[in-house]
Amino acid sequence: MTTSRRKFIKISALGLGGVAATTTALNMFGASSYIDELVKENVAKTFKRTATYCEVCFWKCAAWTYTDEEGAVKKIIGNENDPHCYGRLCPRGTGGVGMYNDEDRLKTPLIRTTVNGEQTFREASWDEALDLIAAKFKGIKEEFGAESLALIKHGAPGKHLEHLYQAFGSDTIAEPAYAQCRGPRETGFNLTFGSWIGSPEPTDIRDTKCLVLIGSHIGENMHNSQVQEMSDAIDNGATIITVDPRFSTAASKSKYWLAIKPATDIALMLSWMNVLINENIYDKEYIEKYATGFNELKDHVSTFTPEWAYGITGIKPEEIRKTAREMADASPAVIIHPGRHVVWYGDDSQRARAMAILNALLGSWGRRGGFYFKESIKVPEFPAPEYPHPKWGWKEIGAKYPLAQMGITTEVIKCAIPSEDNKYPVKALMVAGTNITKSIPNKKLLEEAIEALDFMVVIDTMPMDVTGYADVVLPECTYLERYDEIRSATNREPSIAIRIPAVAPKYDSKPSWWIAKEIGERMGVGEYFNYTDYKEVIEWQLGQMGTSLEEMEKIGVKNFPRKSGSMYLNETGPHEFPTHSGKIELYSNELKNLGFDPLPNYTKHPEPQQGFYRLNYGRAPMHTFSRTANNPNLNDLKSENNLWVNPKVSRILGLKTGQEVWLKNQDDIISTFSIKVRVTERVRWDSVYMVHGFGHQEKKLSRAYGKGINDTELISSVAIDPIMGGTGMRGNFVTILTENPHKNTEI
Repeated sequence: MTTSRRKFIKISALGLGGVAATTTALNMFGASSYIDELVKENVAKTFKRTATYCEVCFWKCAAWTYTDEEGAVKKIIGNENDPHCYGRLCPRGTGGVGMYNDEDRLKTPLIRTTVNGEQTFREASWDEALDLIAAKFKGIKEEFGAESLALIKHGAPGKHLEHLYQAFGSDTIAEPAYAQCRGPRETGFNLTFGSWIGSPEPTDIRDTKCLVLIGSHIGENMHNSQVQEMSDAIDNGATIITVDPRFSTAASKSKYWLAIKPATDIALMLSWMNVLINENIYDKEYIEKYATGFNELKDHVSTFTPEWAYGITGIKPEEIRKTAREMADASPAVIIHPGRHVVWYGDDSQRARAMAILNALLGSWGRRGGFYFKESIKVPEFPAPEYPHPKWGWKEIGAKYPLAQMGITTEVIKCAIPSEDNKYPVKALMVAGTNITKSIPNKKLLEEAIEALDFMVVIDTMPMDVTGYADVVLPECTYLERYDEIRSATNREPSIAIRIPAVAPKYDSKPSWWIAKEIGERMGVGEYFNYTDYKEVIEWQLGQMGTSLEEMEKIGVKNFPRKSGSMYLNETGPHEFPTHSGKIELYSNELKNLGFDPLPNYTKHPEPQQGFYRLNYGRAPMHTFSRTANNPNLNDLKSENNLWVNPKVSRILGLKTGQEVWLKNQDDIISTFSIKVRVTERVRWDSVYMVHGFGHQEKKLSRAYGKGINDTELISSVAIDPIMGGTGMRGNFVTILTENPHKNTEI
């Protein structure tokens, strides 16, 4: 048996334990008995208010951080002027206090070492850790080229580290948010309307009359402003149609719940198109004026009747017709929501195309109650030299996926595995702000790639599982302890928000801008970091934008008037869409020329064999991926996931609610930990369901370790989207084990 050169090391081996948290979690509405008592007991105290925007999820809601006279963070409250949150934070946002207070945080730089033949970590100074990183990176750059240094990033650290990488000549950069999340929808909508969806999505939910959710779990994924607007839409009598094999929170608020057979969504949408066109209830004037390819579409869907779809989806023809007519009655104030995590079955760009075409037939793009034309304000780039041009990067690595518009994480990872065919060798990897062991499918591939690396660096606030594979671990301070880039996101009107440190960094943690700058200076590219403190960058940028740091410290969010015109189409004149034809492209010549179907087609996908069930996964409103599972405030709200099982299955297998079980997938991969059963009618008999982000293997995560199952561990079958490289992850099947398969194994 050979010994791994880069064995997974539990950071707990250092013995850096901590006491358990005693603070009570915030409840689902942002209130807390803990906070209430705190306010009552400290009415005489003066609280300082500091502007920030949330880093607990990607919605980046602007907020105020409140600290007491001793400098302790006490609460976080939404900024009322922010269009991302309207002054109300979700549980995760208010729970940001727990991110700061978590005693399990990474506290000091760590370097991999071997003691008595065993690999472990030792504590190190920042100078030692950064000198080692710079020396290793320099050596690899000299031998293989800067391009062999790869970055996988997510969230706020990404921008600073991307600047570092491009400064020393590497564009080998990727993030899971593209190929493992929302990339296919950007491709599908861009092919149709010439525009990415982006984040936040330009969905006019507050004015909609009909909202269609196809596997989109608003209310569980907690996209703040969308949840609030959906609530208002329901109060205003909007029709909600939810298509989902599971009775989700959104389904419980819906007029129609279509319990679709998994992997058949395109068939349903093609039949909806058939009804809209055959019954002549599509927006004929809109299509004639703004679209091209309608005749081809009409011919294409002519045979896709509701009766045809019934045999595939399990949804009765009358339900298909009834829901299509509901959409048409609401047109153009109707939204076929594009969803967020849309990498399912490998034909995901085409599924997104079907969604986009339906929106076009209903006339919703650029219409009130449908999709508005988004706008943002550009933040000026701080002066720096021009980047050197790399010989290759993410574009060349993903060249076989012609419409890839960002780095494909799995393709970058594959480049670390040596082979004669590998033209783009990755020798070192930096991972920042993303626990790739929970986001990247095919654990075997990931571990093989990591094993082959010459050097690996992980930057995080917490000892997530990915840190166990690193050569160097760097502790990043939380968003409450640092300056960061100015937030400017697309919305109805442009706005900016700032992040100011409310407190000094705890322990020996540092902001990612400082880490990037220090590595850059050691690598000889200090001219790209021409500032002492990132505060200087923000002050300069705000000055260029006609405001100041002094003003922003007082208001936190600044809203600007639109400059691009109306949020909606000018119905009296022509409109040119940013597509090749200048029109909405129902039939895609671009796809045809690339050898793909110019119109979406239904493809039958693999189904579970006897005794197996499709593994479906989703989100919980109090957690963001795997990053919040150990947060003391949010862990109190949900400490582990459970396995939703239909009563029919539970009777066959003799399962009861609360019973511990293990899962084995179609490739004989067995879950590391157990999960408790939840018997419920809310999931189809052919599927099981769990919330993503649990099953942590790092013992230093004192609240999250060993709680529930990591669904990604069981995702070994991946269906690649040939158009843009997305990793379809919903074609995995599991059988349920009632006996512990690890009885004689140490975990």
